[in-house]
Amino acid sequence: MQEIWQKLKTGLKDYLTASGFGEVVLGLSGGLDSALVAVLAADVLGGAKVRAVMMRTRYTSELSLQIARKIAAFNGLNYQELEIEPQVERGAAFLEAAWQEKAKPIVLENLQARIRGQILMAYANQYNRLLLACGNKSEIMTGYCTLYGDTCGGLAPIGGLYKSKIFELARWRNTVSPALPEEVIARAPSAELSDGQKDEDSLPPYAVLDQILTLLVDDGLSENEIIGRGYDARTVAKVISLNRRSAFKRLQLPPTLAV
Repeated sequence: MQEIWQKLKTGLKDYLTASGFGEVVLGLSGGLDSALVAVLAADVLGGAKVRAVMMRTRYTSELSLQIARKIAAFNGLNYQELEIEPQVERGAAFLEAAWQEKAKPIVLENLQARIRGQILMAYANQYNRLLLACGNKSEIMTGYCTLYGDTCGGLAPIGGLYKSKIFELARWRNTVSPALPEEVIARAPSAELSDGQKDEDSLPPYAVLDQILTLLVDDGLSENEIIGRGYDARTVAKVISLNRRSAFKRLQLPPTLAV
C-alpha cells in the first residue's frame, strides 16, 4: 500500500507541475472515494491548498456531513458547505415545464450530479485550481458515474484503482496518521442521489465485481472463461453488459494516474 500511495503522490505532484496548477478543488461527499482523494491532495499540497466543497441536497445524510467535517479537520482542508437543493428543484421544474411531463428518476439523480459538476468547474475557473474527479476503476469500468457530473475534472487520481483496493489503501493510510474517520471506511457506499440508495442496488458486491472486472479488463478473459473460474453466470453477464454499454463514457473521462 505504501508503494501505491507514493506512486499516487508522485503522479499527482508531477501532473500539477506539468499543468501549471498549485492548488486543487474537489467535491467532498462524505463517501470514501472523495475522502481518499482529498487526503492524497493534502499529503501532496498541504490542506490549505485543497478546496473541498460539500454540496448537500435533501438526500445528503447527517452522517455524510459529519464525515466531511471530520476529514476537513483531520487534514486542514479549505472546506466549505453549500446547500444546492434550491438549484436542483429549479432545474427539475424547468425541465418538467419544458417537457410537460414528470422527469424520470434517473434524470433527477443525474441532475444533482451535474449541478455539482457545474459548480466545481466554476470554482476551478474562479480560483485557477485543478478540479479532481474522485471516481474509482470499478465505477469507470461499469459506467456507474454521471457523464458531465461526478466525471468532471482534469484528473481522476484514483481512477486506476478498484474499489476493493480503495478500502485497503484507506485503512493503510490511517496507520500512518489519522486522516480518515472510521465511519467513512465502514459505511455502505452510496451516491446519495435518492432515498436509501446504495451502490449494491445497481452493482454486484464490490468484492465480487472487482474480481470479475480484473479477469475481464486486466486479464482479457472471455465470458465463458470467467464463468469457468466459478463465478455466477448471470453476474458475469451483467458485469460484461455494464462494461460494454458504458464504453462511450470512458472515451470522455479525465486521465487517471498509473499505479
